[in-house]
Amino acid sequence: MEIAIKLGQFLLSLSLLIVLHELGHFIPAKLFKTRVEKFYLFFDIKYSLLKKKIGETEYGIGWLPLGGYVKISGMIDESMDKEQMALPPQPWEFRSKPAWQRLIIMLGGVTVNFILAFIIYIGMAFTYGDLYISNNEVKDGIWISNPVVEKIGLKTGDKIIAVDGVKADKFHELNEKILLGKEVIVERDGKEQNVVLPIDFIDQLMKGEKISVVELRVPFIVTGVAENSPNKDKVQPKDIITSFNGVPVKYADEVLAAVNNLKGKSIPAIVKRDDKEVAVSLIVTDSAKIGIAYAGRLPYDNMEKLGLYHVSKQKYGFFESFPVGIEKGKNQLVGYGKQLKMIFNPSTGAYKGVGGFKAIFDIFPNTWSWEAFWSITALLSIMLGVMNLLPIPALDGGHVMFLLYEMITRKKPSDKFMENAQMVGFVLLISLLLFANGNDIYKAIIGK
Repeated sequence: MEIAIKLGQFLLSLSLLIVLHELGHFIPAKLFKTRVEKFYLFFDIKYSLLKKKIGETEYGIGWLPLGGYVKISGMIDESMDKEQMALPPQPWEFRSKPAWQRLIIMLGGVTVNFILAFIIYIGMAFTYGDLYISNNEVKDGIWISNPVVEKIGLKTGDKIIAVDGVKADKFHELNEKILLGKEVIVERDGKEQNVVLPIDFIDQLMKGEKISVVELRVPFIVTGVAENSPNKDKVQPKDIITSFNGVPVKYADEVLAAVNNLKGKSIPAIVKRDDKEVAVSLIVTDSAKIGIAYAGRLPYDNMEKLGLYHVSKQKYGFFESFPVGIEKGKNQLVGYGKQLKMIFNPSTGAYKGVGGFKAIFDIFPNTWSWEAFWSITALLSIMLGVMNLLPIPALDGGHVMFLLYEMITRKKPSDKFMENAQMVGFVLLISLLLFANGNDIYKAIIGK
C-alpha cells in the first residue's frame, strides 16, 4: 500500500508538471497561429495508450513515462521530421515565424514552471503558514551524530550563528545551508569559531551513513529493547532516561557519550515513567552498547510538550502570503542554482549524488500528505525549469541559445546545422539520463 501511495504521488506530480510545461509551449504557439501537430503526456514510441485528434492537433498519452512533448510544425525537435523540413516553409510553421515569436514559444514551458512553483509556495503560505523552531531557541546547541560532520570540525553543543556570513534564523534550514556553504560560524564555550567546510564535503557525506548534517538535541526516549539485550526487562517504551551513572542527563547524546566510557559495567540510572522517577540498573556490554533503541527525532508538538523548544506558528492572510511565497520560491531557485554549480564542479564530488527517477520517487512520503506533495511538486517544477534552460541542444535552453544568436547576428543557423545540433543534444541527454539512473542502480546495489 505504501508503494502505491508513493507511486500515486510521483505520477500525479510528474503528470501535472509535464502537462503544464507543454501547455507553456502550446498556448503561445496557438496565439501566434503556429500549427501544433501533437500534444502528449509521456512518449508514444511506436504506439499510444490513448489518443484523440481535435482540430489539427492530436492529444494523447504515451506508454513511456519519461516526459512529454508538443510537436510543432516546422520545428527541428526530438521527432527529427526531416521530410517536413525538406518542404518549402509554410506560413503556419514555426520556422516561418519571427524570431521574437519563436523565442516566446520556446520560453513558454520554463516560464510556466517558475510561475507554477511561486503560485504553489504562495498557496502553501496561505493554507499552512509556517511551523518552525527558531535557531535562537536551540539554547544548548546542535547534535552532531554524523562522524563525517564531526571530523570537519562541528561538535555537539555548538550554537550555529551564521553560514557564509548569513545569520541562521530557522533551524530546519541549516542542513541545506551547510551542505551548500563554505564556512560556518559557531559559538563554542562562549567564543565564536569559524569552521571551514572542505570542497568535497558532499562527497565525504555520501560515503558515510545517511545521517543529517545537524540535528536537534532530544532526550533519550526509549522506543524498544533488543531481544538479546541484558536490559530487556529493565526499561519500557516511552521511558525517558534522566540520570545516568549518577549524573543528570537531558539529552540522548549525553547518554551515548557516557556509554562509550563504561564498557562491561552495571550502571545506575533513573528513568521518568508516567511522571514518576524509577531507579534501574543498566548493563553496558563490552562493545559499549546497552541494546536500547531511542527516538532520534521527535515531532515538533512533542518537543514543545516536553518543554525542549518553543515552536513558532505563523499564519498569513491572503495578501500576506504573496511576499512570503515569492521569497520561498526565490530561495529555492537560488539554492538549486548552487546545487547545480556544485554538481558541475568535479572537485566537490556532488555529481556522484545525482539521481534519476528512483531518486525523485523516493522523496515522496509513504503516507499521503497534500502539504508534502505540493512542496515537492514546487521544488520539482523549479528543477524542471532550470534544467530545461541549460544551453544544451534538444532542450528549450538550446533552442533559446540559437534564437538569441539569430536575433543578435541576424543570421539564422541552417536546418542541417540544427539537425546535427539536435542529434548531439539528444545523445548528450540520453547519456545524462543513463548516468543519473545508473547512479540510482549503483546506490541501490551498495545500499547507500
